[in-house]
Amino acid sequence: MKAIIFNGSLERRTQSTSGLISDYFSERLKMLGIQTDIFTLADSGIPLFDVTLTKTPLAVERMTQMFTNADLHIWLAPLYHGSIPGVMKNCLDWLEMTANRHEPYLTDKTVGLVCWADGLQAMQGINAMDSIAKSLRAWPLPFSVPIVRSSLFDPEHSTEISDFYSGKFDKLISIATTKKIESLNSSTFILPKD
Repeated sequence: MKAIIFNGSLERRTQSTSGLISDYFSERLKMLGIQTDIFTLADSGIPLFDVTLTKTPLAVERMTQMFTNADLHIWLAPLYHGSIPGVMKNCLDWLEMTANRHEPYLTDKTVGLVCWADGLQAMQGINAMDSIAKSLRAWPLPFSVPIVRSSLFDPEHSTEISDFYSGKFDKLISIATTKKIESLNSSTFILPKD
């Protein structure tokens, strides 16, 4: 199994919220023997989505390959003004370049969703990502993690995920790595007789 952690934030600091969450998921997945990559949007060089280009930008080709090669996705996003960052949506829009493939977009990929906010509205970001994942033909997990940012870190260790949220992250990882979405083969359908 291959996993990708999609860090949809523009934070570049190693001790940033998105960086610490990305590292947590990466370490846990690697402990399970899962090949894991972190795709950090801030360092990706993904341009604005433009369908009129005659050649796909190299950064987009790399991103598309990483996203389509991974079986499991973990999407991480801060909540900005009621939704995920626009640059994250822009990045996902580039998957349109796969539209003519036999299995376009993120067909049958499993996606875990994590969003954080300063208040209680992080579920809005989860709902936005859920809708996008389904539009890209992926399977969002039935368990997601909306985060109240003030409770994310241990009060005594400002760079360690709190027990409350590490338990939720571990549960998401457990569901993502032990449940499998099987592709449907059209030859298995039996149509009823008239």
